[in-house]
Amino acid sequence: MLFAQERGEGLSALLGNLEQTVLGEPAYPSIEAKAAHLLYFVVKNHPFADGNKRSGAFLFVDFLNRNNRLLDGQDEPVINDIGLAALTLLVAQSDPANKETMISLIMNMLVC
Repeated sequence: MLFAQERGEGLSALLGNLEQTVLGEPAYPSIEAKAAHLLYFVVKNHPFADGNKRSGAFLFVDFLNRNNRLLDGQDEPVINDIGLAALTLLVAQSDPANKETMISLIMNMLVC
């Protein structure tokens, strides 16, 4: 089966990027920033042979869940299935020049 079969070390490198620092400070200082970059990097950098959008969406939700950010104060998901699908497709279709705009959009959806 080809779904989510990793191509090389792309996923490991991508996950390592989430923990990188700049001048001793985290490049992505919040859980929301890391989650947004995780979704963006998996969808745009294609670390898998197939299923990058599906895998990116799953990893995004899993990351939020593992970091206790998937549910809001009323125990509702911070993003619903339709919103996640739309956001993932928007990232996939976006121009790489608009990366920071996409990251900001994802982060804003998580904190509202």
